Amino acid sequence: MKLPVLRGLIDRRILASYRIDAEVAARMVPEPFRPQLVHGFAIAGICLIRLKQIRPRFIPWPWGFASENAAHRIAVEWTENDIIRQGVYVPRRDTNSLINTWVGGTIFPGVHHHARFDVCETATHLAVALQSDDGSTRIRVEGHTATQLPSHSVFASVEEASIFYQRGSLGFSPTGSPGTCDGLELRCTRWEMQPLEIDEIQSTFFEDPRHFPTDSVAFDHALLMRKIEHEWHSIPSPDCT
Repeated sequence: MKLPVLRGLIDRRILASYRIDAEVAARMVPEPFRPQLVHGFAIAGICLIRLKQIRPRFIPWPWGFASENAAHRIAVEWTENDIIRQGVYVPRRDTNSLINTWVGGTIFPGVHHHARFDVCETATHLAVALQSDDGSTRIRVEGHTATQLPSHSVFASVEEASIFYQRGSLGFSPTGSPGTCDGLELRCTRWEMQPLEIDEIQSTFFEDPRHFPTDSVAFDHALLMRKIEHEWHSIPSPDCT
């Protein structure tokens, strides 16, 4: 991994999360990771993020490129030097950027699959859909801004959920080489999230009975971030078996 520090803008980021049976989630993450539990449930979800002005840190604005990206992610923890660390394991990444698909897994962390995105947004309404070129991933998330989480959420408040995601800033993705993962750390200049009430959500990943038996997964909540300056830092990854 020869990734320089990348700087840019999170123009929009939707985190749509599911609560999952802990034993089911444990089968989906490699060692040394294990699902991070919230009130007995594992937490996984879809990150739909539009990045702008992405460039090496030493290159000034306004240079940089933009892309729409999607990641299926599972909140994990692991023990490192007797310390419990927190982050996310990302089994699947999709993007509309040919650059990301070319360099993903080599220069940029994680294998990226090319997909077509359809986005419609206003200040209060968001709809993001994608279809991967290989036909294996379809996602649709539509909703509107809100002031609180759904009553059925495992999180008691927006603040509790926001802290949970902020602590999971380390992400690990499988590479093309068995037993290896790429590591990436997200560093934001500020951290602000607001609830997004979901009107429709579809995901071939979470609706696949091969991964999720009946009643083992349920949608929990969604949060929204906008206009966040940030940096991506490459980090060492533990061996993933």
